[in-house]
Amino acid sequence: MTVEIDQSRFENLAFDVHDDGVWVVTLNRPTKRNALDLATIDELVDFFATAPRAGVKAVVLAGSGDHFCAGLDLIEHHDADRSPADFMHVCLRWHEAFNKMEYGGVPVIAALQGAVVGGGLELASSAHIRVMDQSTYFGLPEGQRGLFTGGGATIRVADLVGKARMIDMMLTGRVYQGQEAVDLGLAQYIVEGSSMDKAMDLARRAAQNLPLTNFAICSAISHMQNMSSFDAAYSEAVVAGVVNTQPAARERLAAFADKTAARVRPNS
Repeated sequence: MTVEIDQSRFENLAFDVHDDGVWVVTLNRPTKRNALDLATIDELVDFFATAPRAGVKAVVLAGSGDHFCAGLDLIEHHDADRSPADFMHVCLRWHEAFNKMEYGGVPVIAALQGAVVGGGLELASSAHIRVMDQSTYFGLPEGQRGLFTGGGATIRVADLVGKARMIDMMLTGRVYQGQEAVDLGLAQYIVEGSSMDKAMDLARRAAQNLPLTNFAICSAISHMQNMSSFDAAYSEAVVAGVVNTQPAARERLAAFADKTAARVRPNS
């Protein structure tokens, strides 16, 4: 069943829809360095819950202005003066948004620039591919602000850079940028020019894959990482049984068999 995304319902996300099924989704709070308030998190939940059923083939996630995302909206957090129970539910809503990104089955490519800190790094780490430009920097300043991560950094950021480096980032405010950030796994690509251009190129490439194949790549792998190796092996076999026999793949397999398909070549 295909559904439509009513763009008029969104105030903090802006959309640019391309004919090839690539959607550019932009955090649109530039005066706040795209800090995440609860309303923005709700919109992320709404969009990413709907995207797999709306014909979205790939998403480029970006931030308006000079920064990708400066994390939790600390002004809203301060003014709300929430109880522990209330803030726990806010964090669970963040987890819902980011889980729908990581496990939703639609490729998400983050185009990063400027600040990718705190909750902004948690958001970026939920994307499947991250592209940074020369202005991008990563940090987890929670320790200096009397806070603790609540949007999945202990899961995703620690998985990217390791427990010891994440603890260092939080305790000391250490910031990573440039090639060092790529080497640590905070991003897979670094570009001299616009991260958006590279992210769009990657998204268009991913959008050419069969949707069921992308769904498996962008959902099953994350699920399997949470399993024992024994259970993951079984799940991988089941997913491969479904994906590798899909009727839509027959034409692509035939092209490989008759040698008309492009072969894998090293980068020039």
